[in-house]
Amino acid sequence: MNSSRKPQDNPEETIVLDHGTGARLSRELVEKISSILGDTYLGTMEDSALLEVSSNRIAFTTDSFVVTPLIFGNGDIGKIAVCGTVNDLAVSGARPLYLTLSLIIEAGMLIADLVKIIESVRDTAILAGVKIVAGDTKVVGKGEADQLFINTAGVGIIENPPVSINNVRPGQKIILSGYIGNHSIHLLSIREGLGFERNILSDCAPLNHMIENLLKSVPSGKIASMRDVTRGGLSAVLHEHARAANCGIQFFSHFLPIQPETAMAANMLGVDVINLANEGCLCLFVESDSAERVLSLLHKHPLGQKAVIIGEVLTTPEPKVSMVEPDGTVTIIEELYGAELPRLC
Repeated sequence: MNSSRKPQDNPEETIVLDHGTGARLSRELVEKISSILGDTYLGTMEDSALLEVSSNRIAFTTDSFVVTPLIFGNGDIGKIAVCGTVNDLAVSGARPLYLTLSLIIEAGMLIADLVKIIESVRDTAILAGVKIVAGDTKVVGKGEADQLFINTAGVGIIENPPVSINNVRPGQKIILSGYIGNHSIHLLSIREGLGFERNILSDCAPLNHMIENLLKSVPSGKIASMRDVTRGGLSAVLHEHARAANCGIQFFSHFLPIQPETAMAANMLGVDVINLANEGCLCLFVESDSAERVLSLLHKHPLGQKAVIIGEVLTTPEPKVSMVEPDGTVTIIEELYGAELPRLC
């Protein structure tokens, strides 16, 4: 009888609804998760975490993550969750310190996959230098979730003058820290069986150490605004800033850092790279007299070696985003009305 039992019938191999009851299986699952997190987990298994904060100004963010596939070539939903939350804090000028981790797990998910994802959370938290301080686990029935959804919240402290979209003005240069489009193309290639994922890896990475070095090395106020280029891609970031500053934004198509294989795959899929989500790309708005300094600092960091100035902020009668082709042709880039692609982060 046991030899014919399917894996999903065994609570030691898959998640079952009883893992969410608050009883023995729940306790064992939480203990397994906390043991995997190890020293990155500072929770006390009580209803809230008490945090030591050395500043009277903090940054706080929250995000939810739904990714298919959960585990991909060089990452997984756990890595994305930590990176996404850390990066959201860092681009506001904060030093990330603490994260929460809440899991909504579908019955039938392989525990081995969950373990791999929690190990990734741990490893990425160590890389970013943050601690997991609280969490929650819920189990839903089959068909009620796509294996695993993750919600995080993050706390960081403000040690430098905060950067803000409200500081953007004409004359500033726009810098990208690295390739765009790779994360989306990597996942889409796996989904569609295109084979590009072997040569195009996700850029998912925590950017906080690179950002901290910039803020310490560049005079205060010279970096006006920063954004991690995630959902909606570069186009969404540029439109957001154009509206906020009531200015024009112009970038040059031939300056965009795009891996050749990514451009080829995007063309095959009929998508525009500037609309693709990334998980380790930084867009900066910098005063022109500091742009080369910022570029030099980025080039010295492993995550910024492909950094390039792509354009600038212009004075225009109304906010708009325009792209200049190599022959000088100028194209107005319209903001996407809906989603060009399924959610990839």
